[in-house]
Amino acid sequence: MKNDACIFCKIANGEIPAKTIYEDDEFRAILDLGPATKGHALILPKNHYANLFELPEEDAKKVIVIAKRLATKMKNNLKCDGFNLMQNNGESAGQTVFHFHMHLIPRYENDGQAIGWIPGQMSDEELEAVKETILKEE
Repeated sequence: MKNDACIFCKIANGEIPAKTIYEDDEFRAILDLGPATKGHALILPKNHYANLFELPEEDAKKVIVIAKRLATKMKNNLKCDGFNLMQNNGESAGQTVFHFHMHLIPRYENDGQAIGWIPGQMSDEELEAVKETILKEE
């Protein structure tokens, strides 16, 4: 199930050329055109899912296996010092293309990237309330 209006569907299915570093029947991994660092890549399913919440569990399992294989290959061949796996869901989380994709970002000492967040603080009572909210039955 492809979305004809989705640019990532077109890239994943070979309708738009890309620098492919991995491909099978269900996924394509490509180099990002606006890379955070050398080797920054995206894993794209060939079927259209807007985000993680739509992605079938079997596909989610496959994505992490592909990510591990590619990250290992990139670490060995690009000689990066670390690695970020990122996956954004929703505009407020930084998602700009609404087709599930996972970022593979090789990290290098002093690469100038600041991928992270400002740590907050919560009391034990606040943490307990959040835990209970998450665990309650729907």
